[in-house]
Amino acid sequence: MADHYEVLGVARDASADDIKKAYRRLARQLHPDVNPGADAAERFKDVTHAYDVLSDPRQRQEYDLGGSGGGQQFGFGDIFETFFGGGGGRAAGPKSRQERGQDALLRVEIDLQDVVFGVHRDLEIDTAVLCDVCDGACTQPGTTVRTCDICHGSGQIQRTVRSLLGNVMTASPCTVCRGYGTVIPYPCTNCAGQGRVRARKTVAVDIPAGVETGLRLQLAGQGEIGQAGGPAGDLYLEIKVRHHDTFSRAGDDLLATLEVQMSDAILGTTITLDSLDGPVDLEVRPGVQSADVLTIAGRGITRLRGGGRGDLKVGVQVLTPTKLDHKERELIRQFAGRRKAQPPQFAHFQQGLFTKLRDRFLGV
Repeated sequence: MADHYEVLGVARDASADDIKKAYRRLARQLHPDVNPGADAAERFKDVTHAYDVLSDPRQRQEYDLGGSGGGQQFGFGDIFETFFGGGGGRAAGPKSRQERGQDALLRVEIDLQDVVFGVHRDLEIDTAVLCDVCDGACTQPGTTVRTCDICHGSGQIQRTVRSLLGNVMTASPCTVCRGYGTVIPYPCTNCAGQGRVRARKTVAVDIPAGVETGLRLQLAGQGEIGQAGGPAGDLYLEIKVRHHDTFSRAGDDLLATLEVQMSDAILGTTITLDSLDGPVDLEVRPGVQSADVLTIAGRGITRLRGGGRGDLKVGVQVLTPTKLDHKERELIRQFAGRRKAQPPQFAHFQQGLFTKLRDRFLGV
């Protein structure tokens, strides 16, 4: 076997950097893609093997002490790895160029009305898509991949090494084809041999009713396309619901506050409100109190799982007039005199305004 230093054309005391430079220079001259001759292919094998030995400090030390390089003595740890680990034993075969694409996460803001009824969105995203020139083949149209001349399509380089148990065959990924078993003589110029390119695409999605902030929707196969036309990853949509000035949400119910004039609270009235469903009639019964909750059934949030909708719950806030003229004040005094009402006093805490409003909204 030729001396590894002579094969690379370097001195025995050459630095690691000098060895790397020599290998790169020779590899460019002898690579099968550049020099297809049989002699060049054989020399390229020798150059690659010499570099594998001399670029590894441990193998180089063993070689300098008289080992054959690539046939060095193994310790117990190396023996264990050879028989039970990744470096040795029978070759596993070439690996596939195709890889699954990465998943992607996109945050989407929607309105509260979209939560009630659901919404369709066409989302523009920047992602990896299949190359439309080579269709994921990674090669220029009309060309194909070629079997690696070094590993002959196995994706592995096998060597015989000496160990305490005798000669053992080891396998490592081919440094020429990087374990694929094939090389690409003419890579696609559109995708640089990757089989995919970056582009903007439109993803149509139906966001169901009943979603809430923080919920993630999974769109299978809508993420990045994999290398060499591999399967696409998934796209996840993280929902954020925008604040609404009038309505808020409690579970499947919608909550709102209704300001009622004192006269309407006393006499009662029927009003038309602008809800998320459009106009809706609401009857305010005579004698309604602040913190009373009026319910409009079936006008709340559509349930995400299961049928039906929640309710629209309207909390009443009775407004006391603050600017009265003389005649109005006199009428209020006459009204108060006829009522003979008790003077103001503390109410029981559990029936207080704030507790009452909270409990009725939450259905306690």
